[in-house]
Amino acid sequence: MSANTNEILEKLKTLTLLEAAELVSQIEEAFGVDASAPVGGGMVMMAQGGAATGGAAAVEEKTTFDVILETVAEDKRVAVLKVIRSLTSLGLKEAKDFTSSLPKAVKEGVSKEEADSAKKELEEAGGKVVIK
Repeated sequence: MSANTNEILEKLKTLTLLEAAELVSQIEEAFGVDASAPVGGGMVMMAQGGAATGGAAAVEEKTTFDVILETVAEDKRVAVLKVIRSLTSLGLKEAKDFTSSLPKAVKEGVSKEEADSAKKELEEAGGKVVIK
């Protein structure tokens, strides 16, 4: 690498996520390209320019999550039903039906904090949960 490219690379490593996103936008405008299109040098530059900054700028950060109940231990079904009912507006019959067709989303499109809280409650009651 030349001294010039090394200098550019070092500067890219110091960019914040917002600055990297602005840079990508300016490059797209200046050169009439789309950084999300997998074409030759543009993507190579993104990968070399620091995957933590440049690459992440092109991908939006996930802000909503789904809480998926995968399984329920048979001896913990009643406790999990109570938690499902408290997290949702389901009645007892609907909650029982819900657990008979797992895996299934208990909560959809919620914040990370709400998803973590629901996962903790369900796991403490005896369910196996994943957040997607």
